[in-house]
Amino acid sequence: MKQLEVISFDAEGTLVTPDFSEAIWHEAIPALYARKTGLDTFRAKQLIYKEYDAVGNQRLEWYDIEYWFAHLGLGCSQPVIESCRDRVGHYPEVNDVLSSLTGEYKLIVASGTPLEFLYFLLGDIRHYFARVFSSISHFRQLKSPEFYLRLCDEMGVDPSQVVHVGDSWQFDCLNARAAGIRAFYLDRSGDNHEGSLSHLAELKDVLPRTV
Repeated sequence: MKQLEVISFDAEGTLVTPDFSEAIWHEAIPALYARKTGLDTFRAKQLIYKEYDAVGNQRLEWYDIEYWFAHLGLGCSQPVIESCRDRVGHYPEVNDVLSSLTGEYKLIVASGTPLEFLYFLLGDIRHYFARVFSSISHFRQLKSPEFYLRLCDEMGVDPSQVVHVGDSWQFDCLNARAAGIRAFYLDRSGDNHEGSLSHLAELKDVLPRTV
């Protein structure tokens, strides 16, 4: 049996652009809050961003749209999510990369994005993936080493049989590596961190060294 069995991908910033989430968090929610409170949009954004910062991205609530809609008294989130679906976009190389890997490896998504968003974000690329894992929705945790170990257990593989790629140095690289997974940092900024990938097409060039 070959060593590499599973290739795991982060979602936002890796497979899909941040436009959908940014539209929700930075446009739609502040606009709703402005209408509710009578504030102008600029002031509403200031207050909303202050609320986001007070929670911070090390807490589960930061990622949970239902928490924010309840906390801010904004009603039902689903119409807002639906209204932003036209902002979903995939990076240009994604389809070619996934189609070249499917069949040879099991492809999965390992994301910190809640399932409410992943349903829209993956859209017409969902069929490439054997499984979609949301650390928030499935396991109520951030993308910790424990999350990656549970993912491996669900897939029936050893961590050494998995490669993960994502755009967060902490959540996609350090934590995956701490679980024994070989992880690649996707740095689309062009800052060229040592050993990083600048786009997903480069993943195919490094995979032979992992098998």
